[in-house]
Amino acid sequence: MSPWIIWGVALLLYLLFRLWYDNWQGPVKLHEIEAFLDAVGDRLEETGNSRATLRAFLEQDDGGEFLMLNLVKAEMGEVQDPSTGKRIRGIELLKRYSERFMPVLLGRGGHPGMVGRKVGGYVDAWNTTPDPGWTLFGLMRYRSRRDMMRLAADPAFIAAHPEKILGTLVTFSFPTKRMVSLYLGPRVTVLLILSLVAALAHLAWGA
Repeated sequence: MSPWIIWGVALLLYLLFRLWYDNWQGPVKLHEIEAFLDAVGDRLEETGNSRATLRAFLEQDDGGEFLMLNLVKAEMGEVQDPSTGKRIRGIELLKRYSERFMPVLLGRGGHPGMVGRKVGGYVDAWNTTPDPGWTLFGLMRYRSRRDMMRLAADPAFIAAHPEKILGTLVTFSFPTKRMVSLYLGPRVTVLLILSLVAALAHLAWGA
């Protein structure tokens, strides 16, 4: 295999990755928003959320990626498993929900940016409600707002939603845009890995 083929294959793989990882469809259209909100129906209001807030977020779409910040207080006591009817710890249902949610997220170009557990109470807070006892936090990368809509309407996500409800006592989420970041994202990481593999193959070919 010649060096040109080696580096050509690496370049092709990276381009294919970017075709999947980046949003090439532009911002969501008004008719997509209307169809999505119609499909959601009363689910938003039933969980105390605002349809107007979601609509505004979708209508302001810039076509780019975003990170959803999630704060979660998990249910540590026992609840009824919606699948078996048996008693189970709520946090186990939350873990099961995450196991079902992640493949759907990954399939639409999303992934966890960072997930962690809380290790202490508020050490710097003012003009805010008392700490409800957060358990976990997560930053989830979404390829686009359209992908978030499609994920929310995905049958696998809808089927897993009761597990999230039963496994969560308190939660809130809001979308964010990265301003400063010192970690290498997948665009750079995949490029470096492919370059390393191609370089090693090039060296092996010339040996």
